[in-house]
Amino acid sequence: MERVAYAPLFETKEAKGRIAFKIYAISVFVGVCMIWMYRATHVPKEGLRWVWFCMFGAEIWFGIYWIFTQSARWRPVYRSTFKERLSHRYEDELPGVDIFVCTADPTIEPPTLVINTVLSVMAYDYPPEKLSIYLSDDGGSDLTFYALLEASRFSKHWIPFCKKFKVEPRSPAIYFATTSEAHDTQRTNEWLSTKKLYEEMANRIDIAVKLGRVPREIRADHKGFGEWHSAVNSRNHQTILQILIDGGDTNAVDTEGSALPTLVYMAREKRPQHLHNFKAGALNALVEFHGMDGYEGSPYIGTGCFFRRESLCGKKYGEEYKDWKKGMEGRAKGSGMELEERAKGHASCTCEENTQWGKEMGVKYGCPAEDVITGMAIQCRGWKSMYLNPRRKAFLGVAPTTLLQSLVQHKRWAEGHLQIFTKHCSFVKGNGKIKLGLQMSYAIYNAWAFNAFPTLCYVAVPSLALLSGISLFPKISSPWFAPFAYVTIAKHTYSLVEALWMEETVESWWNEQRMWLYKRTSSYFFSTIDAALQLSGLAKSAFVITAKATDDEVAKRYDQEIMEFGSTSPMFTVLATLAMVNLLCLVGEIKRVVMGDEVEEMEALAWQFVLCGVLVIINWPIYQGLFLRKDMGRLPTSVAFISTGFAMLACLIPMH
Repeated sequence: MERVAYAPLFETKEAKGRIAFKIYAISVFVGVCMIWMYRATHVPKEGLRWVWFCMFGAEIWFGIYWIFTQSARWRPVYRSTFKERLSHRYEDELPGVDIFVCTADPTIEPPTLVINTVLSVMAYDYPPEKLSIYLSDDGGSDLTFYALLEASRFSKHWIPFCKKFKVEPRSPAIYFATTSEAHDTQRTNEWLSTKKLYEEMANRIDIAVKLGRVPREIRADHKGFGEWHSAVNSRNHQTILQILIDGGDTNAVDTEGSALPTLVYMAREKRPQHLHNFKAGALNALVEFHGMDGYEGSPYIGTGCFFRRESLCGKKYGEEYKDWKKGMEGRAKGSGMELEERAKGHASCTCEENTQWGKEMGVKYGCPAEDVITGMAIQCRGWKSMYLNPRRKAFLGVAPTTLLQSLVQHKRWAEGHLQIFTKHCSFVKGNGKIKLGLQMSYAIYNAWAFNAFPTLCYVAVPSLALLSGISLFPKISSPWFAPFAYVTIAKHTYSLVEALWMEETVESWWNEQRMWLYKRTSSYFFSTIDAALQLSGLAKSAFVITAKATDDEVAKRYDQEIMEFGSTSPMFTVLATLAMVNLLCLVGEIKRVVMGDEVEEMEALAWQFVLCGVLVIINWPIYQGLFLRKDMGRLPTSVAFISTGFAMLACLIPMH
């Protein structure tokens, strides 16, 4: 017993194979330097100098950015926890935990999906009297409040069911969709009855959302609906705050010792003149977060993160905060009605006027990537962060199911990170406050947008030069060809090994390379343009919410791993044009080889031919969407005509 009392609560292990990785990294760095040397010493004396310098500039940036990415792989650490020791050691001394679930629009973020999130966190294996869940509704919708009311009532059945049978996962929608009836009679009966209650609740919510109104008898059942009247809408409403306990009203209900976690619905005050208050993974990220953890600075990326309250309140870390139990004092007490009235003042937008809230306290405002800049600011005040990635995933989100949704989401992220790089650069803000490796690791994301133009250059220029018979790389027989081949092969081989080590498949790795290309040539490209317009005062920053609602046919194609297009977008026009440029250039070069024209020049053009061919293979889903598919998820005919026209025009322009 005494041994358990002093045993560590978690352990940290350094990644294996660091010597092999460092040999790889140093060898690739030498290869990159040799590529730069080749470009600097073989500049054409006339003609194609602008094309040469375009390639040279792209390769310089790719080398610098690659160095940034290696900083997050230099010393990764992996952590595991012993939660049974935590409960044994502290038992009744565990701190209170506040969990925030955010939503903004019931049409693109279905209330049924939102309350599944709420129900899953309500069922945490944690003392319910120390758990409070806040649903922050930026849209101020009575439909979302109604869904939360239904969830609070259903929780009286769901939470006991979860604890009795140790249910995993604890989102009822996912649980009932992925599990079947048990063989045990008692469990089967409870499984069926609980599933029926959930389906009835979900059906009532879906009907209300479809009709766009809450049933009249329900509105009369809870005083909270009195907050919504004819003058209330998503952009013009007063502060709405309601506390739900056991699915009931808060009149004379005491929140202390309640059998279930406390639920709080919040919709912050919004007025037309206050529109400035409009505020709010990937495989590589999983690897890089472990690397950033090695510098004691894993990032805050919006969700799945726990904070010490003091860190969010703008306080600098000091010795006095080592004892986390001190933060347990001062939790509010009283009836739900009393707490509502007291909390409304703090939830009002006017409460933070002339304060440091949104600047040095809380989540920072005015940036689409407010989560990342908030986390970095906390770390610069001396707080350390840790990254835990357990085998059984702690948090599961909903990924975009269409290519456009994914590209728009990454455009928003890249735009926010570009704002951070220009206004809150990690090398400036973090100088002397966080480790250099962590500063470089933040640059991986903050500099996303800078990859756009170098990638566009490398995707289009070599292929167009190939069509014109112009060599931009050394001959295969030249010693200078070795660094180009080695860097390309070594980098992608390591990337594949890294993916397989993370228990991914070769297919998922290949899809990651495809998305890497699409994001850089569309999302990052347009985020750069938008950021430039904002800096010049010609546009304002906007937060575009990623749709969570999915059409049945779209979901079916998504499950079949068929890329979903289905609409027009400037991003699709760019992607399709680049795909057609490479296809036309490859076909043109193959025709020239077959016809026997200039065969002796193929050695000098071989690397461009390989690059063009790989790009054509990567773009196969786009060719399918343009010409082969007949379903609603294909690319529109207008995109096919426009992209083909642009590509033919580009191929007709001589590069001499």
